[in-house]
Amino acid sequence: MLFSKDWLSQYVDLPADDQELARKLTFAGLAVEHMEECDGDLVLDLDVTTNRPDCMNHYGVAREIAVLFDRPLKPPAHLEDNDSAPDVGQLASITLNDERCPRYAAKLIRGVTVGPSPDWLRRRLEAIGSRSINNVVDVTNYVLWELGQPLHAFDLAKLAGRTIDVRPAKPGEELVTLDGERRKLDPEIMVIADAERAVALAGIMGGRDSEVTETTTEILLESAHFDPRAVRRAARQLAMHTDACHRFERGADPEICAAAATRVAHLIAELAGGTVVPGVLDELGDRERSWRLEGRLEMARLQRFMGVEVECSIVERWLSGLGFELIPVGEDVWTVRVPGWRYYDFENRKPTGAVYEADLFEEVIRLHGFANIPSTVPKLAGIDASPSPLQEARRRAQDHLAACGFVETINFAFHSPQQAVSYPAMGAVGEEQTTDDLATVQLANALSERYSTLRPSLLPGLVESAQFNQRRNAARISLFEVGNTFLPSGEELPRETEAIALVQGGLATQGSAWEPRGEVDYFDLKGVVESLVSALLPGATIGSSEAVLPGFSEGATAQLRLLPVAGAAAEGEAEGELLGHLGQLEVEGPYPLYAAELRLGALVKERRVARVEIPSRYPNVEVDLTLTHALTVTWRQLAARIEAAPPADLKGFELKDRYRGKGVPAGAVNTTISFSYNAEGRSLTHEEVNERHLVLIRQMEKSFGIDGEA
Repeated sequence: MLFSKDWLSQYVDLPADDQELARKLTFAGLAVEHMEECDGDLVLDLDVTTNRPDCMNHYGVAREIAVLFDRPLKPPAHLEDNDSAPDVGQLASITLNDERCPRYAAKLIRGVTVGPSPDWLRRRLEAIGSRSINNVVDVTNYVLWELGQPLHAFDLAKLAGRTIDVRPAKPGEELVTLDGERRKLDPEIMVIADAERAVALAGIMGGRDSEVTETTTEILLESAHFDPRAVRRAARQLAMHTDACHRFERGADPEICAAAATRVAHLIAELAGGTVVPGVLDELGDRERSWRLEGRLEMARLQRFMGVEVECSIVERWLSGLGFELIPVGEDVWTVRVPGWRYYDFENRKPTGAVYEADLFEEVIRLHGFANIPSTVPKLAGIDASPSPLQEARRRAQDHLAACGFVETINFAFHSPQQAVSYPAMGAVGEEQTTDDLATVQLANALSERYSTLRPSLLPGLVESAQFNQRRNAARISLFEVGNTFLPSGEELPRETEAIALVQGGLATQGSAWEPRGEVDYFDLKGVVESLVSALLPGATIGSSEAVLPGFSEGATAQLRLLPVAGAAAEGEAEGELLGHLGQLEVEGPYPLYAAELRLGALVKERRVARVEIPSRYPNVEVDLTLTHALTVTWRQLAARIEAAPPADLKGFELKDRYRGKGVPAGAVNTTISFSYNAEGRSLTHEEVNERHLVLIRQMEKSFGIDGEA
């Protein structure tokens, strides 16, 4: 919205520094988006929010500037009509037959001469993008941009019966508006009519049959107040938008009607000649209605809310300057009356007509400046504000999976009933529900059938995202999501379980001369799951057992269990707490997809203190050991045996290779293990490491009948 600096200077002394003016207006809520020189004037482009129709005019912006810079505000001339004319009602009449028009004021001018506007008026209107028409119409537009009150000038001689009737439009009634369009009306649209026909759309635009022309000598000036919702509905229905309806839709000042009409009448008399008929025709539809709201403001509560101290005298000056009336009711306590031009910004907050104190706080805070309030951390006495173990686990899981090359997604928590049971649900206490008749949580007021069920699993949404990327030729997919799943609890609220779901597929590598291209398989995702469990619960191990689960391929799916003690269960056994499931999905696509879903709560045991181990100054000794053993002996059994009695100075070990083929006896397998040794305070020799391995080989022979070779 454009504003002229020259125009603003008529009401307040502006600062010499334009940038300081722009800065203070912006911090007070009227953002100055642009400033531009225009014919010797500076035009400011302000972003006026919809709740501030009081600033959609120059006088309203000048009021803000006067408060911000502590300068006096100079009101426009001729806002009051102290004369009275007993016969003004005999020259014209007004009737209100629509409750959507609570007030209609009018002034009469006789003997005008319609013609071009003076240069100063044309320049001011053109500076803000308004086209000059004639001296009468230009004055109505000028006062619109001056005071924010829309006005309209009728040719009084063209009003049948010299009367104004505000009423709903009749069924099938038509009106040709000033833009030349023929509008078809209905009773939902409010019109201004004379004794015979509609002559204007209330709050939107006048009609062509009653417009002011060069032959006009008598004028009736309309300055009314219309219900914002009624104007908004009519403007949308007719696909119209004007300066008038822009302000009425947001709430014009209901108390300025008579003053604005008086201001326009005297300006027209100055510029177009003629005589202003004393008195104002001012009809009130509801004479008992009050346009004033009241609230209570306590300095102690205000300062606690702001977090900074502000002097009472400054608060009084700010609010009084904005037009609020402060009535003392105690020490540093006031009853605050809201001015009419802020009525729609504060209305409908309470049935009693009172306003929320926070709305009054906001007025003080924006003038003080949000940037002037220091940032402080709130004091939470007796409350542990540190993250919970579950929150820590969630963050660490997100960081770990991101480091593994996965991208986090966030999907809807709602599914269709069919989609919700397409994958196994995650139970809150370790039970995995896999049946087709799975009980789900239905929404009472769903957006649609597609979003009528709370998700019992994260996989439906995550798999849908993966397939979306497949259809767009994504060569590799690595997605994960952390979120809650929902199952019926038998009570009012469902049972929630926080879960982690992963989907992976496509190329495992980009390919090079040294590393050929390959596709992700079951074991790639299994490795990611194992690394995630190790990151959240160091030392924990996973047991797996083959399972048949909905949505997964038979023979390529496993249930995962968290073993309480490393090595307590052998491969294939079903002991330990249920963790989730892992397998290949039964979905069509250019390449197979593999998915896993885990219960996050199973990976949270207690808050742990991170310990940092300072690395040794001495080099590690890396040694491989190859063991030949029966095929029935699993890697987990071997690892458990090493962990039960580790050699001295052992820092770590890992599986390097398992080989079956030429040179290996039937029913046996060669397992190669890499060991890393490091002693405190000295360097180990290979002879010392070999001695340790001889002891380890004898232990393995005793336990598994193993032959070893270092």
